[in-house]
This record gives sequence, structure tokens and C-alpha cells, in this order.
Amino acid sequence: MAVAPARSIGPGRPKDMEKRAAILDAAKRLFPQHGYEGTSMDAVAAEAGVSKLTVYSHFGDKDSLFREALRERCRQVLPDALFDLAQADGLRQGMLRIAHAHASAVTDPEAIGTWRAILGDCRQGNPRLGQLMWEEGPARMRNKMEHFLVVAVKRGDLQIADAGRAASQFLALLKGDLHAMRLFGCSGCQEGLEREVIATAEAAVEMFLRAYAPR
Repeated sequence: MAVAPARSIGPGRPKDMEKRAAILDAAKRLFPQHGYEGTSMDAVAAEAGVSKLTVYSHFGDKDSLFREALRERCRQVLPDALFDLAQADGLRQGMLRIAHAHASAVTDPEAIGTWRAILGDCRQGNPRLGQLMWEEGPARMRNKMEHFLVVAVKRGDLQIADAGRAASQFLALLKGDLHAMRLFGCSGCQEGLEREVIATAEAAVEMFLRAYAPR
């Protein structure tokens, strides 16, 4: 008589994945509101409706939870597919998609809250948080943008000697004054801000394309 194979009860079962998702959602809400130091594992567990032991079993420690929450947030607002030139309707449209998404991301209230909270923690002698923020946010974005530009150069769409530097230039153009304004609380009218976000993004694309057009 055939023996049915034993069912896996490992960490990949749906119930565990639901708990993991609930913990990440809780972390993404609490870290921007209270900062790293002000967010305890007990608070995350309570917010997620799980035990603290469950939080530790999924993420190991607070640094890992913070990194994973930050990583998931960044990939939600700026997914990897956004930087796939092959999926875009031409170079200009591909860059506009990136520009709009990035400009909106860096002026998003939740993102600004995270920046403020982490900067405050860094001032209190916790520089590793800034490093985590840099690696999962700006550094990842720069690397993705650099790869996008390398592909564009290979296709003959752009003429760039240093794609890494050009990627940094493009991202700086996208920010303009908007990120600093939101960081300092100078938000102004929301409708006017949204228009300015779009206008800044589109102007950055046009300037960049003119600067690096094939000659």
C-alpha cells in the first residue's frame, strides 16, 4: 500500500506568511511615526497582533526588521520592473515613468516621516540606521538607474561616458527643492505640490535627454 508523503509544516506555510506580512505592515507604520529608537519589538508585535517571539522568529532582531520593512516599502513605490527599459514605450516614456514615481516617492508624507525619524536617531549616535536607509533607498535607486542608462547607451539612445555619475545627476534633478521643502515642513497647498512634482519630473527628463543625446 502506497504511503502518502508527509505534508510540510515548515516556515513557508500560508499562516506563517500572513503573520510575516502583518509584522512588516506594522513595522512600516510604526517606524515612520516613532523612529527606530521609539519603536519597540513589543509595539510591533502588538500592532501586528502576534507575539514578540513570533516577530523574532521571522526577523531575528530589530535591525533586520527595520531593513526588511524599508526594503519592502522602497520596492512598493519604486519596483524593479520600473527600471526595465525593454518594458517601456521608448526611452523618454521609460524615464518619465521613473521620474514621476521617484518624485512622488521622495515627497510622500510616509517617506518624509521616515527620513525625519531616522535623522533624529542618527543625531543620537546611531549611524548604522543612516547606512541602512542609504543602502535600501538612495543607493538602490542609483544602482537601478545606472543599469537603466547602461542599457540605453548600448541601444544607442544615449551617449554617456560615466553611467553611475549620470544616474546621480538625474536623481538630483528629480528632487529639485521638493524633497527639502517637505523635509522642513514647507508643504504648501497639496494640489500645487502635486503639480510641481509632475512639472519637476518632466523638466528633469527633458534636460537630461538634451544633455546626453547622441552626437
